[in-house]
Amino acid sequence: MKAKLLAVLGFVTVMTGGLKAETCIPALPVAHANNAVAAMEVDGKRTLFSFAGLKAGKTWRDTSKQAFMFTEGDAAWQRLPDLPVGEGRLAATAEAVGGKVYYFGGYTVAEDGAEVSTPENFAFDPHTKTYTRIVDMPVPTDDAVSFVYKNRYIYLVSGWHNTGNIRDVQVYDTANDTWFNASEYPGSSVFGHAGGIVGNQFVIADGVAVVGKDEKGRRKFDTVNEGWMGTIDPDDPAKITYRRLPQLPGRGHYRMGGSGDETGSRVLFVGGTPNAYNYSGIGYNGEPSPPKAHVFAWDFTKDNWVAYQDKPTASMDHRGLVKWSGTWITIGGMVEGQALTGKVLTSVDHSSACSSF
Repeated sequence: MKAKLLAVLGFVTVMTGGLKAETCIPALPVAHANNAVAAMEVDGKRTLFSFAGLKAGKTWRDTSKQAFMFTEGDAAWQRLPDLPVGEGRLAATAEAVGGKVYYFGGYTVAEDGAEVSTPENFAFDPHTKTYTRIVDMPVPTDDAVSFVYKNRYIYLVSGWHNTGNIRDVQVYDTANDTWFNASEYPGSSVFGHAGGIVGNQFVIADGVAVVGKDEKGRRKFDTVNEGWMGTIDPDDPAKITYRRLPQLPGRGHYRMGGSGDETGSRVLFVGGTPNAYNYSGIGYNGEPSPPKAHVFAWDFTKDNWVAYQDKPTASMDHRGLVKWSGTWITIGGMVEGQALTGKVLTSVDHSSACSSF
């Protein structure tokens, strides 16, 4: 696995510890993968959110607009009102800022397989349990990386727009309900990549790109093995300077969980798969995509990649990684055999789910 390869090739010795699981969290009421997730405090209690995604049938009929909320101390997740959209959404992203959860984009799937990137975005108020539609995304995008800067700006980096990948870095200003473009992402334009921010520096890793055409002229998709750091100008949130990071060993990975860890001064990456797929878990090459258990990070204090002990349960099809009670967790996803799960999985020595699904 990539984490072990990192150690073998000398990036930094594999480390254990530092990711402590303390609290048991029940599984989602309905198994979901590819769901947009977020975490924040609501009235002084830690709270988790899950929006949309894919349900167990894994067909176009199983795209979801369901939403759920879990508050520490509760015995189960609370079903929230559905997203106020006509069809389910895949590959959306969510971020918590200023007491609200902001939901962005995603795509719909029609019966004939047609996929459309959607522009609708919403602010969800956990007190009133209501959605407010915010200004549409300038370039409708799905499978982007999102993160929050200065507790105000939400960045969406690269991703897929209807028929191809984009390099756009679209920034939503929560204070003014407006968008602006930041410096373009210089790496391969990708979807299903992962990343996070610490201070004014963010790291993006891997994803899937169009890598040519097959003998019938159809586009070929494959994972890319790239890492990039972006540094946001403190005086101008639209200005980013980029640096190519050292090459990661092994194949690139797709739909890992990723997040910045301010406490550890690192950007964490967990799970994912080296075999590119659309949404069913079966690769574009016709082969089942295997979930992975690796845990690694870009450590700003070491200016290098760091590998950690593999997490207990291999998983993929994540749209985020969130912190809970001192540990880093994924909510739902796909596990072995492309099976959907509703479990909350930790990146340490055991699953924190209280029940199976």
